[in-house]
Amino acid sequence: MVFARPDKFFLAAGYAEGQTPLNAFDNALMKAGIGNTNLMRISSILPPAAVEIPAQVLPYGALVPTAYAEETCEVPGTVISAAVATGVPEDKGLPGIIMEHHILGDEARCRREVVKKVEEAFAQRGYKLKEIKTASASGTVQRIGSAVAAVVLWL
Repeated sequence: MVFARPDKFFLAAGYAEGQTPLNAFDNALMKAGIGNTNLMRISSILPPAAVEIPAQVLPYGALVPTAYAEETCEVPGTVISAAVATGVPEDKGLPGIIMEHHILGDEARCRREVVKKVEEAFAQRGYKLKEIKTASASGTVQRIGSAVAAVVLWL
């Protein structure tokens, strides 16, 4: 049996408001450019030798493997943030690591935390880290806000 393994990825992020928490989340996905797809939430592994590509316009309704962080809040004035990070190993035969983080707080702190998660995962596995790529979104809630950051895998 042969299983398809994505060999490309891109990062996406967006912040938006909505009339309900679900609409805010959907609007943030639209801002990130991935809102008209069916996201299949995945865990934390970037396939070996996967290469980063520019953000793609994905086919409507496509089933899209995605690791994402999301923070939605209904408290006006609250700063919310979401971030993802991919750790790319020096050895292209090894898998990379994807981590997610979301907080009630500022974007810089969120990014620092997600990078720490990647570094720890690499240390735990004994992999040498070549680079870390990040994406994040943040906003101050006006009514109901949502921040989304994602790593999208693609064939």
